[in-house]
Amino acid sequence: MTPEAPLAETFEEQRPRLLAVAHRVLGSRADAEDAVQEAWLRLSRQHADSIDNVAGWLTTVVGRICIDTLRSRSSRAEVTPGADIPELVVTEDVDSPEDAAVIADSVGLAMLVVLGSLRPDERLAFVLHDMFAVPFAEIGQILDKSSDAVKMLASRARRKVQDVPPPTAGRRRKQEQREVVDAFLAAARDGDFDALLRVLDPDVTWQRFTATGVTVGTGSDAVLAAVRRGQGRPVVARRVSVNGEPGILAWGPTGRPVSVMACTVDGGRLVGIVSILDPRRLARMSLPAPPAAD
Repeated sequence: MTPEAPLAETFEEQRPRLLAVAHRVLGSRADAEDAVQEAWLRLSRQHADSIDNVAGWLTTVVGRICIDTLRSRSSRAEVTPGADIPELVVTEDVDSPEDAAVIADSVGLAMLVVLGSLRPDERLAFVLHDMFAVPFAEIGQILDKSSDAVKMLASRARRKVQDVPPPTAGRRRKQEQREVVDAFLAAARDGDFDALLRVLDPDVTWQRFTATGVTVGTGSDAVLAAVRRGQGRPVVARRVSVNGEPGILAWGPTGRPVSVMACTVDGGRLVGIVSILDPRRLARMSLPAPPAAD
């Protein structure tokens, strides 16, 4: 067995954990896979005797790669704030073992949105410590900060995410979400704007990711205006599961998907909507088939 063989074996054992760490820090499965692959390339250039704790070494390297990636995103002027919303996992909205398995491998949309609003060092400190129990001292080595400074970063991040509900908050919550999304769909189809106002929080936010950039609307009037603009278009829409929570998928007359809506429900009303309208992004997504024609 070559000296590199034990390193390769340990890396394969650690790969699932490293992918999970990178996915939650970066919010993108593709970026996470790139980060882990880069960590392997760096490990493959090391001698087995030069590393005392391979698992810890890999966590440090992946963490540094992730923080460099996040900082690079922040420094690129062409990136619209919030444009790194991660890919959405869209499945049929049914309570099946298969659907549960997909959801278990994803991160709740609300959590991803909040994580995306954190500073890179806050995000890394929170994910590594609170989600993966990495000691503050080890995180400090990644960020080149003291343990106390890292504790403060994680504490600030924790305050921002403490009100985010878990992806699976029970059958009763899921049913409430479905009812709200169904009511929104029905009111939009019928052009019943009074019913729409009843289901929308007055301060609802709507992020729309289009081919030309990101727009953010605040308030129920912004949603009503968008629904009015869509009246009369030949679109078929139905409820689906988006990152484990009820959302909406719409298809055009040719059966091509035209939008995915991830919906955040609180207190029986829609409080947040993230819409993917960019055809290129939609084409890269694995989406349920449109309903069969009557």
